[in-house]
Amino acid sequence: MKIHSKAILLTGLCCAAIVSGEAMAQEVPDHPRVNEVNQRLDNQQARINQGLANGTMTGKQAARDEAHDANIAKRESVDEAKHNGHLTKGEQNRLNRSENRNSRRIYRQKH
Repeated sequence: MKIHSKAILLTGLCCAAIVSGEAMAQEVPDHPRVNEVNQRLDNQQARINQGLANGTMTGKQAARDEAHDANIAKRESVDEAKHNGHLTKGEQNRLNRSENRNSRRIYRQKH
């Protein structure tokens, strides 16, 4: 029974990850700062999915990392709304620092 519930949890997390990854993957043509931030979020989501699939991350760790990524995506949306779909260099730098922290956290969990 315990294995069955883990499989259900893993399936649910993977489905949520795919849906959230697709939501984050909205590229805006001719807006390289926005595209860079979105690409990094997509890459981190792929790393989380890989960690779940090969067992190097638990569902709890993945959920926490996805929550961090969702927070970054939300802050990005707020910043974009202030500037008609663009990010300033300062906003991009702030989001990149957050992504760097989350990337290091994902790496440490997987190794």
